[in-house]
Amino acid sequence: MAAPDPHKAADPEAVKRHPTLFRAVRKRRNPKLRRTDITVTDDAAVKRAVKAASLGNAMEWFDFGIYSYLAVTIGHVFFPSGNETTQLLSSFATFAVAFLVRPLGGMFFGPMGDKVGRKKVLALTMILMAVGTFAIGLIPSHGTIGVWAAVLLIFFRMLQGFSTGGEYGGASTFIAEYAPDKRRGFFGSFLEFGTLAGYVGAAGLVTALYALLNDAQMESWGWRIPFLVAGPLGLVGLYLRLRLDETPAFQKLEGGTAHASEAADGVESTAKGDLAKIFREYWPTLILCICLVGAYNITDYMLLSYMPTYLSDELGYSETHGLLILLAVMVFLMLIISQVGKLSDRFGRKPLLMTGMLGFLFLSLPAFLLIRIDGILPITVGMLLLGLSLVCMLGTMSAALPALFPTHVRYGSLSVGYNLSASIFGGTTPLVITALISWTGSNLMPAYYAMAAALVGVVSVACMKETAQQPLAGSPPSVETDEEAAELVHAQAPEPKF
Repeated sequence: MAAPDPHKAADPEAVKRHPTLFRAVRKRRNPKLRRTDITVTDDAAVKRAVKAASLGNAMEWFDFGIYSYLAVTIGHVFFPSGNETTQLLSSFATFAVAFLVRPLGGMFFGPMGDKVGRKKVLALTMILMAVGTFAIGLIPSHGTIGVWAAVLLIFFRMLQGFSTGGEYGGASTFIAEYAPDKRRGFFGSFLEFGTLAGYVGAAGLVTALYALLNDAQMESWGWRIPFLVAGPLGLVGLYLRLRLDETPAFQKLEGGTAHASEAADGVESTAKGDLAKIFREYWPTLILCICLVGAYNITDYMLLSYMPTYLSDELGYSETHGLLILLAVMVFLMLIISQVGKLSDRFGRKPLLMTGMLGFLFLSLPAFLLIRIDGILPITVGMLLLGLSLVCMLGTMSAALPALFPTHVRYGSLSVGYNLSASIFGGTTPLVITALISWTGSNLMPAYYAMAAALVGVVSVACMKETAQQPLAGSPPSVETDEEAAELVHAQAPEPKF
């Protein structure tokens, strides 16, 4: 195919194929977009980036998933015997403590990722995460070393949390900056495919252990196996990440050619990785990010982390029973999540996110009423209602959040906003729900908590801008072919009448 004549207006057919991108280019202020400014993605490189980022995310949620699914057993191993509710609360409090240091990790690793690059920081977070998880599997029990068991558990949970502070913001930024603009939702959905894969791996392994071992064996040594598996997984993830190149958007920023998009105008001189500037200049967007992530994380942790404990502790089912149902639901969500990403590219991020938030707002109570009915079918249907609402957010959020911030502060801003919200709302969800049930005596509290979160989410989605099929703020357009790049350059000509 011959390149278009640079002196002619844009081809009407090309405009019809990519209307959103063409509108974004036409609205752009000076300087004029040049062909060399536009990123033409390498499909093989994009897939490698998606694979490496998603594996790291899978490992993160594998780590957090195994702790959630083993919460009852961990409570018995690391805390003094006595009231079982107290042991469970202690276990969930230790789960939550990792989230207290996540904002510190975000403030440390995020600006570093904007200064030295995404790749190096993501390799470092992978190492620290694997070390923290592997070490938990080696800690002696409370019966062996007393209170030091809990102290060591808290220390390595904090190491996990600190490293995780740089993980999601970096991984979502990495994929967003590699992906072409018109398919960012599709490729971004694989990051959350990794989330589900991590949970499925954790749930599957823990379910198998509960099925094969008795309670005494689980508390003696069986619980250690999932934590020890994290070591080899971390090495694989590190290998994949070290093989990657830096993202095209960051390379263009480093080379001084990231001035070609409207959102980039006037920001070239802004220092990268300036934490104070993030809070001073981007606080409205940070607040929006915190609200979006808070609503998303509460519903995410409520379903994927807390639900097995709810079924066993509050409704009296065996640990295996709850995990098997959740496992089936998560596998189903994995099968459809990439399609949700495609839908967000076609119809926009806001419609998909709003559907998920409204789903939790109106379906949480009916879902939990079904879950309380004795029987596999009503429990499965109830969890599917929640899962289908969640997947609308899972398949969209990893493309929507990086687009909130410009390239020169994207890693840092997203890491700070995401982890502040995850610290306040996400990791505390099992603890808060357990405490609310204990305080009120109502086992419908998870539904009410999710509904309150969803209400905040509805308002937040209404306030955000649509970013589907548009260049990332602070970066020039990213396309799949040279022909598309040439067409976008010609889009700056006067709009043809047709």
